[in-house]
Amino acid sequence: MAFACTKLTTHHNVTTLRCGGMIVCTSINHCVCDGIGTSQFLHAWAQITTKRNLDLPILPLHSRHVLKPRNPPEITFTHPEYVRIAPGENGHLDMDINHFLRSQPLVPSSLTFTASHILHLKKQCVPSLKCTTFEVLASHTWRSWVRALDLSPSLNVKLLFSVNVRKKLIPEIPQGYYGNGFVLGCAQSCAQDLVTSNMYHGVKLVQQAKSSLTDDYVRSMIDLLEDKSVKTDLPMSLVISQWSKLGLEDLDFGEGKPLHMGPLTSDIYCLFLPVAGDFDAVRVLLSVPESVHEKFEYYMKECLGNAANGDAKGSHVEENGFC
Repeated sequence: MAFACTKLTTHHNVTTLRCGGMIVCTSINHCVCDGIGTSQFLHAWAQITTKRNLDLPILPLHSRHVLKPRNPPEITFTHPEYVRIAPGENGHLDMDINHFLRSQPLVPSSLTFTASHILHLKKQCVPSLKCTTFEVLASHTWRSWVRALDLSPSLNVKLLFSVNVRKKLIPEIPQGYYGNGFVLGCAQSCAQDLVTSNMYHGVKLVQQAKSSLTDDYVRSMIDLLEDKSVKTDLPMSLVISQWSKLGLEDLDFGEGKPLHMGPLTSDIYCLFLPVAGDFDAVRVLLSVPESVHEKFEYYMKECLGNAANGDAKGSHVEENGFC
């Protein structure tokens, strides 16, 4: 069984293959729910299909008011994740990374990082730094992306990534909430500092961005987003969405677990996807301009060294020890 997921309008489609497998496609509008809510819905659907007599393990919570803005709004923090666009204004026209991305065909890159690869990346943090798989892989992908694009050294670049805040708020959002219970974290650096420093620099920025998402900060962000002129600051940013721990690879509609799950396209975000049969591995899916595709994959594989087990063509560690 193969499984694919996108996020457009709400509908489902099943395609039966001659080999006996099937493809289940689902499209869900992000206004309805986030990835965790989508996973909750799909698991409930699978259980109803296969075990009709059992109660759902998690009942849906419809109380959207738990994330309503305050009246009056209290914007008490600066929020680098967003930018206010005046009517008729297009934002960073002179330094719009996305303009470059759209100027030529995009080529998808799909790279699998095993547990040994990830451990090797963590060892590149000097001085030693305790970090999660997401933190080190997000930092490495961001740095490789900036290096491949060969951006101006003084350019301020951002990494935006989704963070589940269900347990960060006071009080916590109750279990079963399937709406949008995530916000964007934002790490930022000038391009030169990011590409010339070792793994420690980027990982630390990601950790600081995560730790800043307190209850007060998230409430301030919710109030800010009531201003319809406020938009996500995409022109200078790489956006990473974490799908690898949603449990979608465990879905079973009665025909067995999926051999693959992922989006139909990847032209907007970098996605971290699960690897069937290997819970500790992560597949990085990102489309990059055709002219930098080989460079991007080279930089992604480069600092794996011997941990790549021969998979990385021409892989090596830079002379200065940085990766």
